[in-house]
Amino acid sequence: MHDVALVDLDGVAYRGPEAIPSAPPALAAARAAGMRVVFVTNNANRAPETVAAHLTELGMPTTRDEVMTAAQAGAALLATLVPSDATVLVVGGDGLKAAVEELGFATVESAADAPDAVIQGFNPDIRWRDLAEVAYAVQGGALHVATNLDLTIPNDRGIAPGNGSLVRAVAEATGAIPPAAGKPEPAMFHLAAAKAEAHNPVMIGDRLDTDLKGARAAGYAGLLVLTGVDGPREAILASPDMRPAYITEDMSGLAEPHPAPVEAHGWWLVGDARARVREGLLSVEGGSRIDRVRAACAAAWSTVDAGGFLDVEALADDGVA
Repeated sequence: MHDVALVDLDGVAYRGPEAIPSAPPALAAARAAGMRVVFVTNNANRAPETVAAHLTELGMPTTRDEVMTAAQAGAALLATLVPSDATVLVVGGDGLKAAVEELGFATVESAADAPDAVIQGFNPDIRWRDLAEVAYAVQGGALHVATNLDLTIPNDRGIAPGNGSLVRAVAEATGAIPPAAGKPEPAMFHLAAAKAEAHNPVMIGDRLDTDLKGARAAGYAGLLVLTGVDGPREAILASPDMRPAYITEDMSGLAEPHPAPVEAHGWWLVGDARARVREGLLSVEGGSRIDRVRAACAAAWSTVDAGGFLDVEALADDGVA
């Protein structure tokens, strides 16, 4: 159904330094079937060629042109907000500085250089002094732009603070959250789809608030994989603007048919699984775990959208929620 897969990185293709086991074979099979792939990441720390090299080392051969980073999207946003001769303080990784300079902007090293704008992206080596420079620049009149506002980022040790958390630290000092270019802003999805000349892309991600919300905002289908940040409970409770079109355990589900939920006698049926909400209580039974998740989402979403009550506190740990 979909000619291009827009694929998130952290929690989807890899976790920390290791590939998620299902990702390399799933992407190889998708490519063999004629699907094109563009990796879309809110991580602005690394240059596209560095990301491509890393994916290739992990068994997912990738070219520079198959990567869209928040650094590229952030630089594109910046270009719409300041004149081409503006000076820019870059606080982030080498990939962000390269993206800004590729568009012809002159970069400076300090708020003392009176930059016209400051762009802030993720870098695991950012220090308090770097955040302070952003604050000083903004207080001096510089436009503040962020590559993305992800509050967290998954890695091999767990969930860590993301760029959004660092941006908020600066915002507490300056009084305003800056505009951002990364997911869930639709522009980044449109840029990635255009890169692959997509007609009907599908976004594959692990986060409802960025990957799936952004896919909906861009008008694309979204596939939620349960290998990263958000799990079944978050999917069941997802607001309409964050709901995925598809849900699968991992990337292997990219090549599998996804049965549409069907309502019968008050139950929502997916494969051999079924779910219903009665007096606010969600009941789920039968089938595989992923079909139970799909059925549970269909039942919960239908109830909430009709104005019904879903007892969030009563969601049981039954292998689904």
